[in-house]
Amino acid sequence: MRVLGIETTCDETGVAVVEDGYRILVNRVLSQVPLHEKFGGVVPEIASRAHVETITRMVETALADLSIPLPPAGRVDAIAVAYRPGLVGSLLVGVTAAKCLSWAWGLPLVGVDHLHAHIYAGAMADRGPGSSPPIEEDFFPAIAMVVSGGHSALYLSDGWTRHERIGSTTDDAVGEAFDKAAAVLGLGYPGGPQISRAAVAGNPCAFEFPRTLLDSDSLDFSFSGIKTAVLYASRGQNAGRGAPLRPDVNIADLAASFQEAVVDMLVAKLRRALRRQGLRKAIVGGGVASNLRLRERLDRLAVEDDCEIHYPDFRLCTDNGAMIAGLGCRLLEEGRRHDLSLDADPVAAR
Repeated sequence: MRVLGIETTCDETGVAVVEDGYRILVNRVLSQVPLHEKFGGVVPEIASRAHVETITRMVETALADLSIPLPPAGRVDAIAVAYRPGLVGSLLVGVTAAKCLSWAWGLPLVGVDHLHAHIYAGAMADRGPGSSPPIEEDFFPAIAMVVSGGHSALYLSDGWTRHERIGSTTDDAVGEAFDKAAAVLGLGYPGGPQISRAAVAGNPCAFEFPRTLLDSDSLDFSFSGIKTAVLYASRGQNAGRGAPLRPDVNIADLAASFQEAVVDMLVAKLRRALRRQGLRKAIVGGGVASNLRLRERLDRLAVEDDCEIHYPDFRLCTDNGAMIAGLGCRLLEEGRRHDLSLDADPVAAR
């Protein structure tokens, strides 16, 4: 089965074609970073307009890469689209495009949960006949952790299409915390890559930032405290964001110490979830899963606790259409599909 996947939940326009649920035939992503970087974050209205301007061209280009004509009769079997959660204006563009293609081409339509797709990204493989999925279905049950610009969540997963949320953020998402810390330090946007680059030359023990773990049995996340701690450490106690950086501040040390504290919290929560559920398998997805320090610490966790931890290829950590198409294929195989009443839902499912 070949599925065309469409992703427009935030500020990346993604279109992909995936075969058999895991073999990526084409995966095109157009980033909007140049449109948003001067604002230090995503502007929803700008994001949705950019999707409108590019979605048709992205679909045409993706199909052209496979030499599939329009309409793709007999060459694409279904349309999958991310319909939740995300920015409602951005979601509406992708959902509307997918419904139009489904109707015009007479193909089945399936809505995909964007966060579940980040988990599924660990099952995706490179293009090529004979390739096999990196993670088989018998891998489950497992703990899944999604860490991205808009979300921080833990799931108890019984399969690629069965996820129960057992933890989420009480304030900022982890990627948002990276963006805000980078802005405070004057490092630019997006914050994750900027913090990581600056941290290479820094001392992760230079600053004792708080590790907020909430109650002893909590699986929820909180990053507002460390964000404020970075502000005060760099600009002075009780300073506002408009205050100048202290003249003696070491940006590299601040970035490294911030990154280490955030990674400590993520690793601690994943370890807590694994132990509570009595499991030894985990999948970590989302944009922050591309952070090298996090991967180093997760690899260490796997050795220390004798568990198995997987994450997607770097190119599949950020938002993309391949993970939507792949999970859409699995949902269709289970008989799940939507009609043209499918609507955008900005709220994450529990």
